[in-house]
Amino acid sequence: MKKDKVVRTKLIKNMVVNLVLFTVIFSIFSLFIWVQVNNYLYNSADEELYQYKKQLEELSKYVTITESKIFPETTDANDELIEGVQNNIDKIANPRVETILRDSAGKVLATSLKVKSFADYLNNTDFSEDTVDKIYEISINYKYFYRGTTCELNSSDNQKYYIDLLVNVNSEKEMMETFTKTLVVSTGIVIILSIFISFYLAKKSLDPIVRAYKKQAEFVQNASHELRTPLTIIQAKQEMLLQEPESKIIDKSEDIALTLNETRRLSKMVGELMDLARSDSNRTVIKKTKEDLNELIREVSLPYQEMANLQGKKLNLELSCKKEVNIDRNKIKQLMVILLDNALKYTEENDIISVEARNNDDKIFINVKDTGIGISDEGLKHIFERFYREDKARSRAKGGTGLGLSIAHTIVKAHGGTIKIVHNKPKGTIVIVKL
Repeated sequence: MKKDKVVRTKLIKNMVVNLVLFTVIFSIFSLFIWVQVNNYLYNSADEELYQYKKQLEELSKYVTITESKIFPETTDANDELIEGVQNNIDKIANPRVETILRDSAGKVLATSLKVKSFADYLNNTDFSEDTVDKIYEISINYKYFYRGTTCELNSSDNQKYYIDLLVNVNSEKEMMETFTKTLVVSTGIVIILSIFISFYLAKKSLDPIVRAYKKQAEFVQNASHELRTPLTIIQAKQEMLLQEPESKIIDKSEDIALTLNETRRLSKMVGELMDLARSDSNRTVIKKTKEDLNELIREVSLPYQEMANLQGKKLNLELSCKKEVNIDRNKIKQLMVILLDNALKYTEENDIISVEARNNDDKIFINVKDTGIGISDEGLKHIFERFYREDKARSRAKGGTGLGLSIAHTIVKAHGGTIKIVHNKPKGTIVIVKL
């Protein structure tokens, strides 16, 4: 119950963190797109204004004052206007650009805007010289929107005039409003989807932790059980010896021998657990040296050949590794001891054990074959798990702890190799080590 609560709490925390990250990323991305689109739309309008302004300034050098009217159909404020400006505007006219002529005080003299209310609006709007050569935005009756700039012109009699250049951006504004709504809705949908994605990723990230937690709990449970058994036997036998203090050693030799066997088994298990603990904490130190693999395997196998002969079994060596290999001598000896020990334990009289060593390019292969009792398909899936034993009663009777192959796996892995176990036809197993 407590474990489930911890996992749920961690899952929610991870999900919230993922969701926040996704929201921030998508929000920044959406904002970036919005800014880029906004700049692109309005930059085209601004470019038209600057281009028109530049052309107008070039032509204004040739302006002279005469009595004429600029935009005569809309002008009623002043008859003294700049004829050259009118003529030159006609030459460079852009249908998208509206022009407003002001005097030095900012009063509207003429405008190309056809609706009189626009001119009245502009007359009632304060004019500032700060807008000269700058881009600004105005709205008329909150219905028509313009981007504009103001350029300053001087006549031949040193009179100052201003011309406002305006581009209608209603279409751009409507486009941006539509795009903004679409972007907001899309971002919202993505964020909603991010909730499910965040939950999936959070759950996925916790799976290894949950598996590790389960393995740890199982490991502690198995270790406690395996350690308790020999300790219980030792304690029971010692108490029995204390109950008969006058007895002779020869009378209790079986009890003493059993106690010693369990003590050795307990000592072996503790050593193996320490090896696995060092492996888990990445403290396993590999000291590689150039070694003759054939000689090393022959040395390790010699006592096992004698034991095999005593048990009516055969242990054959087929060593054909033709070069020295870079390995940790002690670790490979430990690996071979584990593999040969298992081969002897799980074979019967007249069975054959074969140890092969060969090299193929830069790869080294060590195979340990036997014609023993073999292992089931289900057992092969769990063979390298700690404390796993297919026949626990039989393994314990033979002194096994269920840790040997786990240690063999860590040794091979530390050498950058692989180890696997397959069926040997018609019976038995084959351990294949590749370094």
